[in-house]
Amino acid sequence: MNFRLSENGETEVKIAVSGKGGVGKTLIAGVIACSLAKAGLKTIAIDADPSPNLALTLGLSQEEAHKIVPISENKELIRLKTGTGYSGVFRLSFTVDDIVRDYSVETPFNVNLIVMGTVRSMGSGCACPENAVIRALLRHLVVERNEGVVLDMEAGIEHIGRGTARHVNTMLIVADANMKALEIARNIHELSSKAGMKQIFLVGNKIANAIQKETIENFAGKYGLNILGFVPFDKKVLEMEMLGETPLKSKESEAVHAVEELCERLDEKHLISWK
Repeated sequence: MNFRLSENGETEVKIAVSGKGGVGKTLIAGVIACSLAKAGLKTIAIDADPSPNLALTLGLSQEEAHKIVPISENKELIRLKTGTGYSGVFRLSFTVDDIVRDYSVETPFNVNLIVMGTVRSMGSGCACPENAVIRALLRHLVVERNEGVVLDMEAGIEHIGRGTARHVNTMLIVADANMKALEIARNIHELSSKAGMKQIFLVGNKIANAIQKETIENFAGKYGLNILGFVPFDKKVLEMEMLGETPLKSKESEAVHAVEELCERLDEKHLISWK
């Protein structure tokens, strides 16, 4: 299996997944990351959601997940990267490649995971050391490294920054049929477009019936959102999560199979090649 490369020989598989909390974007991000890894691409998954759960989706136990210290909460790391010895003064220039090496976590699905932790938006006026490290690390992962990257994001893109966002070649906005989720999806679409992202798709998730699918289709048509596909409501996902297991282990999950099909549709749109 081959992946489309840019002119300088680097992979262009940089996918961000965003949406309102509770719409199921973490499962979608996890399945996509695992699909890339299965296809032979070295893959890094970034959990940039304020309520990180990607570790569990990628097969880590609750105990293993709880041991992960988010980058933004690692005070010693932040101090080493930004400290100057002067109160209120911190460095803006520092290397972050060692963070990927030392703080990424291997998962059972051959995907390396980095948990970012809570990140304040760049537009909030925050000029703190934690934000400086997070922004530098995100830019390094998305722009400078040659792995496939899948970002599980909060409902917005401001903390990435426009310069980094332009290098994310695909934004998947996840929404269910709830109008609040769809309105947030429309807002994310607008922000993504303004940031320079070219490939922006809506994914309808947790679809239980034709009415829900039609609701999303009508909304997307009204506001010009391009639908990549739909993922069905799946009781198997709920059952696995209630047991503390990742749905990715289930061969019977219709939702997991549907997300895998989304990867094939990305291939059809020439974003990644699976042949």
